Amino acid sequence: MARKIVIIGGVATGPKAAARARRLDPEAEITLVEQGSFLSYAGCGMPYYIAGVVKEMEELMCTPAGVVRDAAYFKGIKGINVLTRTRALSIDRQAKEVRVMNLETGEVKTLPYDKLILATGSTPVRPPIPGLDLGRVYTLGNLEEAAAIRDALASGRVEKVVIIGGGLIGLEVADALKTAAQTYGREFKITLMEALPQLVSAQLDADMAALLAKHLRTQGVDLRLSCKVLRLEGDEEGKVKAVITEEDMVPTDMVIVATGVRPNTALAQVAGLRLGTSGGIIVNEYLETDDPDILAGGDCVENIHVLNGKPIYLPLGSTANRHGRVLGANVTGGREKFPGVLGTAIFKAFDYNVGRTGFSEKEARASGYKVETIICPNPDRAHYYPGSKPIIIKMVADKATRKLLGVQIVGPGEVAKRVDVAATAITLGATIDQVANLDLAYAPPYSTALDPLTHAANALRNKLDGLAQSLNPLEVKERLERGEDLLLLDVRTPAEVEEIRLPYPQVRHIPLGKLRQEAASLPRDRDIIAFCKISLRGYEAELILKSLGFTRVFFMEGGLAAWPFEVVKGK
Repeated sequence: MARKIVIIGGVATGPKAAARARRLDPEAEITLVEQGSFLSYAGCGMPYYIAGVVKEMEELMCTPAGVVRDAAYFKGIKGINVLTRTRALSIDRQAKEVRVMNLETGEVKTLPYDKLILATGSTPVRPPIPGLDLGRVYTLGNLEEAAAIRDALASGRVEKVVIIGGGLIGLEVADALKTAAQTYGREFKITLMEALPQLVSAQLDADMAALLAKHLRTQGVDLRLSCKVLRLEGDEEGKVKAVITEEDMVPTDMVIVATGVRPNTALAQVAGLRLGTSGGIIVNEYLETDDPDILAGGDCVENIHVLNGKPIYLPLGSTANRHGRVLGANVTGGREKFPGVLGTAIFKAFDYNVGRTGFSEKEARASGYKVETIICPNPDRAHYYPGSKPIIIKMVADKATRKLLGVQIVGPGEVAKRVDVAATAITLGATIDQVANLDLAYAPPYSTALDPLTHAANALRNKLDGLAQSLNPLEVKERLERGEDLLLLDVRTPAEVEEIRLPYPQVRHIPLGKLRQEAASLPRDRDIIAFCKISLRGYEAELILKSLGFTRVFFMEGGLAAWPFEVVKGK
């Protein structure tokens, strides 16, 4: 008798699982249930559809060959029965049946199953802010809402947009609005409000997030951190006209709420399946729930972090698709394991590429590691090759084992390949020393002779081996604000100093080439923090002063390239 497989959820995990199950079991009766109108669409592509980079909605639902993945496609090509605009109401685990309702006709029926997959996804969080029901207030929870946002932008009645939420989705939407100016022939005034004191706190440490914040402000974004929204106000037509914060009133024509997502688990809860502390469904390494005949994956489940084995809620499109393949194998008799996640993520924000993998410094410390870090800027390819752009890498390692724990990278240069190398290294348990000696590809159009990841690993090795003492820019700033008696030693050339400099009386300028001759004029009873553009010369200055008997010497990691605070430009 043919195996009966029912899959609830038709966006990412569900269709992937269905396709994999069909390849492994040509005889199975596979039914896919989706309460929305659209199937198997690229949710991660919605910001680019809003921006107009993706011209037509159908492009998000097409195969690489241009065939739309609709119900007819799944039936004709895959032999999969699809029920769109159909909601799953309940699960009878004893009878092994799912009760569903057609949202167009109200018809209710039951679907028997041998194996059931829950791929119910997530729902955007709607914070308790009065006025969220006004017109032109959106989340980005599905393709229908993306289309509504695009239509509103195209109407000509939207000039000012407020984004509530400075996480990954909020930044992708902000980037889309900047790009959308080319599509719609006008600039949009963007205000981004975040309740926390930093952007993307789930992805970046504060020092790296500060660099991103600085970049957004240079691109004209009115960025408001530690900003509490009190309510939205509407006009006489019921459309939003202003956002009221604790500080002021911000006029707007549109609000996009991007305050995160929560797992859709109502169906699982009613069926008596266990949920984790994050609210996601608990699954084992085979993605099985408490009931071995009910599996789950995608944004509705908790994952296990590879580094500490602890549960984590991390809704990502990449993870959803990886889950789908495992689910499809295991509902057809396989025993494939899902090994967990590293939290690898990447996004674009106003010509900045932002990527991360593994633990942040904050996460590593919370997990009990004794941590050492480095911030290291470099060009993404040979500096003399046209198109070379900077990137700034933060690397996190365990002092005891020297294992790489995490990497964060920001900048306009090539980030993805470095993040992927780091993810591979962390997965395989590589040490900083092994990362420094990876035989990575080099040619001037693609990399520096030693890849930026190699440079960062070597700089971190110097710290671990006691060959370098450093402070990151946030630490330097905190010491300045505390009024500590320290000296900032700028070892750049006079021309560089004339172009840009730090606005503090504690700064003294001595070019690196003159440091040995003028070192006697420096104090030995104060901390000296040397810096340059990227602090390679700052490190060299530290070594020179130590060779001359100075003991209280550090270099500032990243130099001015990684300094996210105020500077003075020009003479």
